[in-house]
Amino acid sequence: MNIHQTDTEPEQIEGLGQGEDAAWGDYPIDTLLIRNETRTVHDVLRRIEKGSFVMDPDFQRDFIWPEDKQSKLIESVLMRIPLPVFYLAEDDQGRMVVVDGLQRLSTFQRFVNNELKLKLKDRKELDGKRFDDLSPKFQNRIEDCNLILYLIDAKVPEQARLDIFERVNSGVPLSRQQMRNCLYVGQATRFLKTEASNPLFLEATGRSLRTTAMRDREFVNRFCAFQLLSLDGYRGDMDDFLAEALRRMNNLEPPDLQRLSAEFRICLTNNFNLFREHAFRKHTVDSDRRSVLNASLWDLMTTGLSRYPEQLVETRADTLREAFSSLMEDEQFIQSITSGTNDMKKVRHRFGATRAMFEEVFGAHSA
Repeated sequence: MNIHQTDTEPEQIEGLGQGEDAAWGDYPIDTLLIRNETRTVHDVLRRIEKGSFVMDPDFQRDFIWPEDKQSKLIESVLMRIPLPVFYLAEDDQGRMVVVDGLQRLSTFQRFVNNELKLKLKDRKELDGKRFDDLSPKFQNRIEDCNLILYLIDAKVPEQARLDIFERVNSGVPLSRQQMRNCLYVGQATRFLKTEASNPLFLEATGRSLRTTAMRDREFVNRFCAFQLLSLDGYRGDMDDFLAEALRRMNNLEPPDLQRLSAEFRICLTNNFNLFREHAFRKHTVDSDRRSVLNASLWDLMTTGLSRYPEQLVETRADTLREAFSSLMEDEQFIQSITSGTNDMKKVRHRFGATRAMFEEVFGAHSA
């Protein structure tokens, strides 16, 4: 049963640890390092061209402003109407990642590059004009327009940065994975995109993960984190753990990324062959009804079955399904994958229980 998750339906996922974000009181006031500076449109566009300001197309979500709204922004600048502030975040390389203001900066970029023709029916002197059609006075007014930038330091704790972005974003609300996709753009984010679009991933997850909010890439990110990083390094902050995985992936050599991809595809094949439509969902051997996708089970079963070859899993399939059903009857295990799932003790408990299950089924065998 393949049911495609549409963007108009409520997303049904268990085990994500939602609602467990730190309160603002958990952040010492002096750790939220945010500075402000003023730069002209010309200066900012020059920095974008040089690559010191990062505008990730995936993060922009295909540039969603219609041209009449873009035109209104240019009109506002020509009328000297003050603009809202822009928020940027410093990445590990010292580049500035645009967090809030992507649409406005993209509009300036398009107009100055003569890619936008103004649609201003009430202003005949501007309607239909491109940048090169404007008088030098108006061109200078646009390029000399001062933009107020708030810059979030790279040393700000990961969860705090994401919480700040959620507060300041003035456009369509962004998911935390979309924010990570912008902050760590590179071979890591390309890896997530490629693996999330693979037919094997879509089949194994039952097409249950929303693509526009990058929930599908978040699940790939979770696999990579628990596959690459030591469980001892998990300190109860899932945002930091997922970000650390992306930082690590951006520094991996191509053969290491290829190996990670191969391990991911092995685990998807093993899980789907074993459980079919019940893969990564709570169920027992005699379950008929398919339950919702469980993120914590995903972490356990993807990393766990990435280590065993398909033929071995096939020969032990019945034994493994029975062992999994027994685990589903363990109340403490069920609690560890259902509520408070980001808690460090619960994470370690469920990984320990699953590791014991695999050792019981497969013994010393491994990939």
